[in-house]
Amino acid sequence: QVQLAESGGGLVQAGGSLRLSCAASGRTFSRYAMGWFRQAPGKEREFVAAISRSGGITFYADSVKGRFTISRDNAKNTVYLQMNSLKAEDTAAYYCAAVASTGFYSTPTRANDYDYWGQGTQVTVSS
Repeated sequence: QVQLAESGGGLVQAGGSLRLSCAASGRTFSRYAMGWFRQAPGKEREFVAAISRSGGITFYADSVKGRFTISRDNAKNTVYLQMNSLKAEDTAAYYCAAVASTGFYSTPTRANDYDYWGQGTQVTVSS
C-alpha cells in the first residue's frame, strides 16, 4: 500500500510558476513509477507527466512539454512537478499517482495504469 499526499497548489497569475510536491508513505517508493494528472471542471482527467522508478526517464503531455518538469527524490519519498509559464488553461485539480513498476524505464501515461492516487491539489491560474 502507498499513500500519497499532494501539496503546493494555489492561485497564481498567468506566466507565473508553482511547484507541486507529492509525498508517499512506505519504504519502497523507488519501486513505483509516478505520474501527475489533472482534471478541470467538466473535463476528463488527463495525463500531465510521468517519471520512471529511478527518475532517469520522464514523459510529458504535449500541452506541458517545455514548461513543466517532473522529478523525484527517492530518499525523501517525494515526487515534484515544477510548473513554469503557467496559462489559464492549466487551471485544474492536480493529482499524483503511483504504480508498482516491473519496468525500469516505465512511464505509464494512462490513468488506468496507476493503482494509487492522492487527494489532489488545486491550481488556479488567473489571466
